[in-house]
Amino acid sequence: MPTKRHHQKRDRSTKIVATVGPASNSEEKLKALFLAGVDVFRLNFSHGTQADHGEVLARIRRLEKEMGRPIGVIADMQGPKLRIGRFRDGSIALKAGDVLHFDADVDRLGDETRVPIPHPDILEALTVGSTVLCDDGKVRLKVIKKGKGFLEAQVVAGTKLSNNKGFNIPDVVLPLSPLTGKDRADLEFACEQGVEWIALSFVQRPEDIYEARDLIKGRAAVMLKMEKPAAVEHLTELVELSDAIMVARGDLGVELSLAEVPALQKRMIAESRKFGRPVIVATQMLESMITAPAPTRAEVSDVATAVYEGADCVMLSAETAAGQFPVEAVTFMDDIIRHVERDPGYRQVLDATQAEWGKTIGDAVTKATYQAAIAVDATAFVAFTSSGTTGLRAARERPMIPILGLTPKVETARRLALSYGVHAVHMKEDIHSFGEMVDTAVRVAVEHGLGKPGDRLAITAGVPFAKAGTTNIMRITTIGATNPPSRHDVDAEASSMPKRKVHA
Repeated sequence: MPTKRHHQKRDRSTKIVATVGPASNSEEKLKALFLAGVDVFRLNFSHGTQADHGEVLARIRRLEKEMGRPIGVIADMQGPKLRIGRFRDGSIALKAGDVLHFDADVDRLGDETRVPIPHPDILEALTVGSTVLCDDGKVRLKVIKKGKGFLEAQVVAGTKLSNNKGFNIPDVVLPLSPLTGKDRADLEFACEQGVEWIALSFVQRPEDIYEARDLIKGRAAVMLKMEKPAAVEHLTELVELSDAIMVARGDLGVELSLAEVPALQKRMIAESRKFGRPVIVATQMLESMITAPAPTRAEVSDVATAVYEGADCVMLSAETAAGQFPVEAVTFMDDIIRHVERDPGYRQVLDATQAEWGKTIGDAVTKATYQAAIAVDATAFVAFTSSGTTGLRAARERPMIPILGLTPKVETARRLALSYGVHAVHMKEDIHSFGEMVDTAVRVAVEHGLGKPGDRLAITAGVPFAKAGTTNIMRITTIGATNPPSRHDVDAEASSMPKRKVHA
């Protein structure tokens, strides 16, 4: 049986995502990572087989049952991987000013003057003046000539190019879907297995999100990885179309100037909050801990910056997937977050960057409930939510008190594990009346350490109960108060709601 400690809310609001790999995929390591602070696990489909990921997912579900806490899972699709072909001698030496001939004849090995590239459609999309980056930007070229089936590019920087190195084209929208044949098979597998999130790589335009949703068919939420300059140009529309955002700084840093990435990170976090979308900051957060037992001061500052900016989550990649110190990396990240969130300046920064609120009844009731919670010094904001929307609305405010997300759907509880400040709980019982709503909120809050007798709770829900999109009720109650409520208790319904009787 899970202990009370496992039930209770973590001592922080910002969540931790950890990537699972050879260093962390055993039952013992997954449990150790969860106990160290992991809220959501990421399965990277760029590596491993479907069978491998299926086994890991089964272990996570067993861990979830043992701990008595919902655990979210992200299936991260590989996306198109653009690579050059092979060279006669395995690699070629380069110097600035060299001119290389690119063509699609991959049956012929390349040499010092020619590079095979197995993507004729990419050659067609490039134009004179386009930038080509190879080997994560270590080699930079500029297209100076284009002909039928070939182009020539001049080396701007770089000294060596080897077989099958990746290449990026930052200033051209490529005629490629973000979902390859492999991705479509992996996506279907992940949805059948019941993951909560599908993370999309290589998204360039809104049509890419529509394509993914057609395949997912509502079985998982869509997470957009912001890693292409073309996507940045459509940032607002893409954020609105997605269910969550991952700031994939590694690829952004290759295709854009590194100096641009910090400002983009801040902008993406703000835009995500505006639409109430969870946002993850990812890539090289504690990179040195792949081989070292402690991070650098610069890495600690990097994690702290993401927390100060109001990110929902910070993510570990190779640190937990293949590193020598996966549990230590999570422990350090947990410690950094808690120290930042205890800094008085942290709350000042968040309060100075309030998210815009929508104009629906649900938006108004959620905001009023939070304001009432602060006014009466409530210990928790309780959100009864079926789809998770009410929990997301509350998280958008970045409240200074915990959000207790109560939901009848286990998949909603798992998705909310990604959201700032939300302590998600899957309710086994159905709610049919106001009295049952209050009794359940009080009982769960006490069980999970979010309140004690005499404390107040701010509760929001919707009538009919357990129906998505009906947030229209606010209730302030005192834990331990008798029913009917004390004179301090308040019921409020949205003014546009018709008066009705509620039967127990």
